[in-house]
Amino acid sequence: MKLLSAPLHNIDAEGVFEGYASLFGIADLGKDVVMPGAFADSLKKRGTANIRLLWQHDPSEPIGRWLSIVEDRRGLKVRGKLNLAVERAREIHALLEERAVDGLSIGFRVERARAERPTGLRRLEKLDLWEISIVTFPMLPGARVDRIKHAKENLADRIRNTTSRLFS
Repeated sequence: MKLLSAPLHNIDAEGVFEGYASLFGIADLGKDVVMPGAFADSLKKRGTANIRLLWQHDPSEPIGRWLSIVEDRRGLKVRGKLNLAVERAREIHALLEERAVDGLSIGFRVERARAERPTGLRRLEKLDLWEISIVTFPMLPGARVDRIKHAKENLADRIRNTTSRLFS
């Protein structure tokens, strides 16, 4: 029997997933560092419903909607739902399940930032968040889908799934 890496989780029939679209205090590959509170005004102004869920930052490829977007101590925590009536969303659903893609990336306009000359970092203090995309290669390597929701997963199923991932 050939052992394959376990899928992230079985995706529920609704295509619901969670992850972090941004992490505070960590430099991305472009030397940008998002600071805590950077999204607060934008989230208040736009609300979750007006921030788009896209594929690879392509405005012609909306793939679902965000159920929640909140800043916590770690970063920008998101919970989204793929629209499985859309063909591309069904493809992404399958790719997420197999861990072929799991990156998240933010699309924004900088409203306030400060450059640090010695390090070359740009501290992003206030951002106007427009969209969050599922991507193949996120600029912030730690920005990932980390959980696919189960429609009716109970505690026994969660323990079984976790055990199989740990000991496979």
